[in-house]
Amino acid sequence: MKKILCIILCLSSFFCITAADPAMEAQLRNFVYPSAVPAEIRRHIGNDADAFLADLKQVLAAEKENLFILVDKRHLLPDGYTPQNLVTLHTGRAYIINRKDLSLTKTAEQALQEMALAAKRDGVTLVVSSSYRSYTYQKNLFDRYVRESGEKEAERFSARAGTSQHQLGTVVDFGSISDDFAQTRAGKWILRNASRYGWSLSFPKGYEAVTGYVWESWHYRYIGLEACVFQQKWFGDIQQYMLEFIDAWKKQTR
Repeated sequence: MKKILCIILCLSSFFCITAADPAMEAQLRNFVYPSAVPAEIRRHIGNDADAFLADLKQVLAAEKENLFILVDKRHLLPDGYTPQNLVTLHTGRAYIINRKDLSLTKTAEQALQEMALAAKRDGVTLVVSSSYRSYTYQKNLFDRYVRESGEKEAERFSARAGTSQHQLGTVVDFGSISDDFAQTRAGKWILRNASRYGWSLSFPKGYEAVTGYVWESWHYRYIGLEACVFQQKWFGDIQQYMLEFIDAWKKQTR
């Protein structure tokens, strides 16, 4: 625990003292924010632009393996997208798997193992119920939900093929994959601690209009520790706001 706290404090201090460069300052002045990013977040960034740009620079430098790629109902993955370095999840790790066909990118699996070890030290066992899904798998799953619940309702809790975070190979659904998960020991532990290990809740409660999906207390995406700190500091700890900002920033400054 002390080690994790020290890492977070060091990251925070490093973010604050790293200077933004003039080119980025000009880019921010001309930047067109995504409409999803609220006015209060824009003001927060504008009121301390130098610190924000220094943090942004460090976060972008730390990105690897498309950790910040934006995928949602309006932003589709490229045709045929398959993440690199997928590894099969297996028994004998600190977490438990409930199926034999689960996989994640190597980086995400290592981060999951680290988080699961920490949970075990606190007497909590993390159960992985879903992870990487191919385009075809997601298509079949969504089609099934449409048959069961109707298209309009299915779109509230399931993604169409090509628009699912699961296709990135950096997402885990934990436990029961139901609202009950939030009240379990594992659900409460992950909510408190996931960001310390680089995991971020994708679809928080009360943000369906922002994310496009109902609350999913079990759905966490690996984005890295630096991005989790950045998200908490500048974007109200809402993953969608940060990812939309980063996507727009990359497109406008390339």
